[in-house]
Amino acid sequence: MCQLNRSAGPPPPPTIAAAAVHRRSSSALPVPMKRPARPLFSILLLALLAVALTSRTALLRRGSVGGGGVGVGSGGGDVILGSFELEGSAQSVLRGVPLPALNSSMLRYAEIDASEEWFKKEIQQLLEGDLASNGRYRTYGTWRRFNHHDPKARDSRGMPATLRSPMFYRYWLDFRRNLRDWARNKRFQPDVMDDLVRLVKHPLDRHAGLPASDRRYASCAVVGNSGILLQSGHGKLIDGHEAVIRLNNARIDNFGGDVGSKTTISFVNSNILHFCARREGCFCHPYGPSVPMAMYVCQPVHFLDYTMCNSSHKAPLIVTDPRFDVLCARIVKYYSLRRFVAETGRPLGAWDAAHDAANFHYSSGMQAVMLALGICDRVSLFGFGKSGSAKHHYYTNQKSELGLHHYEAEYDLYRDLAQHPQGIPFMSDKFR
Repeated sequence: MCQLNRSAGPPPPPTIAAAAVHRRSSSALPVPMKRPARPLFSILLLALLAVALTSRTALLRRGSVGGGGVGVGSGGGDVILGSFELEGSAQSVLRGVPLPALNSSMLRYAEIDASEEWFKKEIQQLLEGDLASNGRYRTYGTWRRFNHHDPKARDSRGMPATLRSPMFYRYWLDFRRNLRDWARNKRFQPDVMDDLVRLVKHPLDRHAGLPASDRRYASCAVVGNSGILLQSGHGKLIDGHEAVIRLNNARIDNFGGDVGSKTTISFVNSNILHFCARREGCFCHPYGPSVPMAMYVCQPVHFLDYTMCNSSHKAPLIVTDPRFDVLCARIVKYYSLRRFVAETGRPLGAWDAAHDAANFHYSSGMQAVMLALGICDRVSLFGFGKSGSAKHHYYTNQKSELGLHHYEAEYDLYRDLAQHPQGIPFMSDKFR
């Protein structure tokens, strides 16, 4: 849940300003002139204690992210702080520890991509090699839809040969072109946030039969998959947004009362598409074949899945811009470094081993939130958070998290987006 419907729900918690007014009014109470000093001092002390507790409660409730979420305004330069309630024991996780401000050493360290050399080597092998000759990609090279096994077929050495269909070579050429273009653009460019409307929303407008418009969606709900959504009853609130973004093909059947039923964008990682590509017609549409998909690339070889499936999809299949991927990676690493140093007191260099730097990655939810910030005026988060009693995913029995993500660090980011978005590292000052 993000911005609550205040007409239907409980009244919002007292704001900081309200607490200040209460403080002034309490201290200005008329005092009898002939009252003994000791009782008067006790009354004033109790009043000050009550005001302090009221202010602390307001700050904690406004500064935490639970199963409801947080409202973030990205259009017109306004930041919209919605009031919301915490869910269960998620409070202790999301409140976290006091964290330092932007740190130049952390910024420089966050710029280092430990997987960059691996990506470059992988891409080079794919552009030059034969899929069937590499054990890692053999499943691609031996797909039946592309190959015809003739027992009589022999190569120049008289060995049995696999006859590939012309379709395989057409896809292979498209795959190499897509991969080469993606690799060429994989660099840091903070202004990419301003391009997201053109890169993502314009294709969605055209798919809907509308002229491409620079107008952002008025409101977007990003629906996470946390088990804290169960029994939340947020379905109608989620569906009330102009656009709804769902993650990694999470089920909505039989969960509509808690997670809603509307889907505008299905946001997935390329591992999801890889499994879908094994199905007839690359079926990957739990929300219907007309729902557009956005995907970030986990492994370069998955561009072959994209190349094949994109030709069969009725709705757009959009690969996130690699410049956007780099921006998200740096932001998440910075927040992870910041939390690591604050919690352990260890040097920055110790972070690599603690978080497996070569495999460390942002979550699908984090990038979906960043995508929403670029194409929506107001962003609402649902199902972001966790508690000891809740499942990791509301639609599975999974309890544990993936080690390559640092969810607590991402929660710090969401809190900063709500409270002081001007302090988000690596973001362009032009983007509001």
